[in-house]
Amino acid sequence: MGEPVPRLGLRPLWSDPDSLARRQLAAYENSGRTDLADALRPLAQAPTATWFTGDAPRERARALTTAAAAAGALPVLVAYDVPGRDCGSFSAGGAADEDAYLAWVGELAAGIGDRPAVVVLEPDAVAAAVTGCRDLDARARLALLRRAVGVLTALPATHVYLDAGHPGWVRDLPALAGALRAAGVDRAAGFALNVSNVQPTDATVAYGRRLSRLLGGARFVVDTSRNGAGAPVATGRVEDWCNPPGRRIGRVPSTLTGVDVVDAWLWVKRPGESDGSCRPGEPAAGEWFEEYALALVGV
Repeated sequence: MGEPVPRLGLRPLWSDPDSLARRQLAAYENSGRTDLADALRPLAQAPTATWFTGDAPRERARALTTAAAAAGALPVLVAYDVPGRDCGSFSAGGAADEDAYLAWVGELAAGIGDRPAVVVLEPDAVAAAVTGCRDLDARARLALLRRAVGVLTALPATHVYLDAGHPGWVRDLPALAGALRAAGVDRAAGFALNVSNVQPTDATVAYGRRLSRLLGGARFVVDTSRNGAGAPVATGRVEDWCNPPGRRIGRVPSTLTGVDVVDAWLWVKRPGESDGSCRPGEPAAGEWFEEYALALVGV
């Protein structure tokens, strides 16, 4: 007997042909810098998620999912526009209020339509509601996410994973499980772990298993984009999570995980794109960071 069909199906994950990493790879190739091109190629050609923030998302989501469907591939989208996003830190922003957010989610859903897609919903939003951040009404945040889950799961071929932070953040798993239930994880495909973080895969899976048991066997996906060297020693400083030095790319994205409760290894964070202007001279969040990208592949 062969391997069972993955929960997300047999389609390969979508690799954006116009990503910033692909553009950098092309620039190296065109300039004859074959050593750097060869080093960067595994990062540049891997499937990565596409992040959707404040701009009107409908047409962009339609173009992405249409291109992926035509290629027989499964795109991963990140919905990242919740009010009070990132607790006002380097990726601060988000919709102006709840009504604006739900309208935005509706536009994203309209763009996806009936085409297959994975949506990782609101990195950090649930974990921040558990640990607290300034001016955040946790109950209202979780209720809003539940409504967003309802909009997206009404689509016929969309798999929604609620972000749940990472093992280095929320230690109180019963509290996290309760927050995920309030946010609608029971209606979703499951939850996501380690988004934009660097916790080791084995530790993250163990953490996810414990959380899954508290949620009645919920399944999950793991961001492996930058965890190939594991997590740095925690210092409590911004270096722990914002363009953390000494990291490497991790497991290649795949829906064939070999782990019973893990639906996929994903590169949710696009490696090589900055977490933010964490230190002088570093690019803003989402911009290409050439030096950091090369460090992730050992250059």
